[in-house]
Amino acid sequence: MQRPLAAFAAAITALLMCLATSLPALGQENQADEPPTIRMARATWDTGWFQAEIYRLLFNRLGYKVDGPTTMENQEFYLAVAKGEVDVWVNGWFPLHESLIADDDSVELVGTQVDAGALQGYFVDIETYEEHGIKNLGDLADPEVARLFDVDGNGLADLIGCNIEWTCAVTVDHHIAEYGLTETVEHIQGDYSPLMHETIERYESGEPVLFYTFTPNWTVGELVPGRDVNWLETPYASLPEGQSGEDRTVVSGLPGCADPCQTGWPPNDIRAVANSGFLTASPAVRTLLEQVEIPLRDILEQNARMVEGEGDPADIRRHAEEWIVENQGTVTEWLTSADPDAAPIGQGGGSLESGGGVLRIAARNLAPFVIYESRIYSGFEIELAELLGRQLGREIEIYAVDTVAKQIDDVSRGTADIALGGVAITQNREETIDFSLPVLDTGLTILVPYDSGQGLFGQIGSFFRTIAASDLPWLLVIFGVAVLVAAHLIWLTERKTNPDFAEPYGRGIWDSFYWSVVTMSTVGYGDKVARGNMGRLLALVWIAAGTLVFATFTAAMASALAVEEIRGGISGPSDLPGNRVATVSESAGQTYLSGIGVSPVLVNEVEEAYRLLKDGAVDAVLFDAPVLRFHATREGEGEVDTVGQDFEKVQYGLVVGEEEAELREEINLALLEIIESGAYEQLHDKWFGSRG
Repeated sequence: MQRPLAAFAAAITALLMCLATSLPALGQENQADEPPTIRMARATWDTGWFQAEIYRLLFNRLGYKVDGPTTMENQEFYLAVAKGEVDVWVNGWFPLHESLIADDDSVELVGTQVDAGALQGYFVDIETYEEHGIKNLGDLADPEVARLFDVDGNGLADLIGCNIEWTCAVTVDHHIAEYGLTETVEHIQGDYSPLMHETIERYESGEPVLFYTFTPNWTVGELVPGRDVNWLETPYASLPEGQSGEDRTVVSGLPGCADPCQTGWPPNDIRAVANSGFLTASPAVRTLLEQVEIPLRDILEQNARMVEGEGDPADIRRHAEEWIVENQGTVTEWLTSADPDAAPIGQGGGSLESGGGVLRIAARNLAPFVIYESRIYSGFEIELAELLGRQLGREIEIYAVDTVAKQIDDVSRGTADIALGGVAITQNREETIDFSLPVLDTGLTILVPYDSGQGLFGQIGSFFRTIAASDLPWLLVIFGVAVLVAAHLIWLTERKTNPDFAEPYGRGIWDSFYWSVVTMSTVGYGDKVARGNMGRLLALVWIAAGTLVFATFTAAMASALAVEEIRGGISGPSDLPGNRVATVSESAGQTYLSGIGVSPVLVNEVEEAYRLLKDGAVDAVLFDAPVLRFHATREGEGEVDTVGQDFEKVQYGLVVGEEEAELREEINLALLEIIESGAYEQLHDKWFGSRG
């Protein structure tokens, strides 16, 4: 009995030893199949996210899994990369960020994404620049000159500058002190983007403007140096302690500035920054980073697209993917050089920290949800947020951003508690962020002239607008010219021998004109006829040509009448086919119109559609119902109106972090109490009109 047991025990022992030796190997095999991970960061300015997304996709192609990119403040990133807590970002500005790099060898700059393309400086509108001879920032030491740019009435020039947390803010404050401007110039700091939108509005209304800006940034596409604004040079080079590059603040070849131009700022290289240990362990990544260059022009164009409405995270990803496709040859060279076996694109978080007694709100300017004028926020969702803050017993703190992508990112990483500004609840957004209960049920609606389809005079006006928009005006011009030419030819050939076309010219040309019209129309009363051979030949040619001209004119008139009959009045979406309908590009309105076979008249801003409707260039505007109703009850009152019921339903909500379930529950309960109290109904009616 002992031997079988001993043999069995030996067999079990051998089996366990075999498993013990094989399991580590299996574990190593699984680890070998797991792709290496890059912990990636990106800057807080969303004008740099396009580049970060391009790099993320390139890392994927190299076979890396990307953790992030996580948005970080400058100082936060440089400390983290030195400690090895994050591996890389591609938003380094040098020499501006030199003071943030640790003295040891733990951090490396690698590659140059944009060479000396990041420029900074001060600008003033060309009209004020030339009229008052303002060439230099030091000229603002004169109180009379400074008062030209006083917006708030305190006697100081309002210099639109940098956000407080930006590195450039230190330099602006240094320049104001260094050049003796503390008594005449005020550094305006806040939310840079809405401040610049206000600056552009002042410029367009003919007011003087004074501001700081940088490239790449959307502002230089709106106020173009050399066309709209000129550089203000600094008296001499001077930078704060710890910043280098004073010997490089003179730049040549800048539009809108003397050549060379003392900008006061050295041109910055945009470079990747990485942990040295990570680069040593990842030679393919180092090789890739050393090669990548992204033209400044491409960055500026993408930034403009974000400001014009393509600002969702999905939009930015799409922009990066499109850029890689458009530059496929160059991208392939980069990847092949880094790793001949580069893999296809893979995939690529956030944390939320309670705001305590303050509810931090990232707001996107979209009337009537959010309106930012004269540094004051208003709008439906702003007032709703104020009600919400009182209900929760928390103060609200609002700052502006340009894009939905920035809103979602700020909420995800805890910079903001909530975001608002007409953010629609969609499946794609629900995958990365959460929403409150819907704060507005809406959809698309149609805006038409106030008297559309009403009464005889309205129909007559619509008919003449149709005629004006057709080919008939040009055909009338051609018809008139042809009649005049024929009248002169018959008069010249018949005037001396035919009393029907007598001289002098004043009497004879009128008779010739009469003959030309009745002959062309084939009426031919016979009271005036050509008698000479040349005149008769001309008459035969004119009868044949006139038949074609008159037939063309008649066909065009019939076509215009048919179009007007098809159009008729517009009272709902079923009436849109056959009409000229304007909508905003890349909007739900464009998708809807294309789906029903209507070719929309596309505009970049809904205000452009309002102008087209007023001028009679379109018959209707299709867009988000709250926006159109707001216009109809405010600026367009008495001129336009919305028709029919809302369709293609959309719900708007407040953006809340996925991990902040407690805050979301508090907000939802507060919203329900606001609704039940009747305060919501009053607020809704104030901004959108009564629903009754």
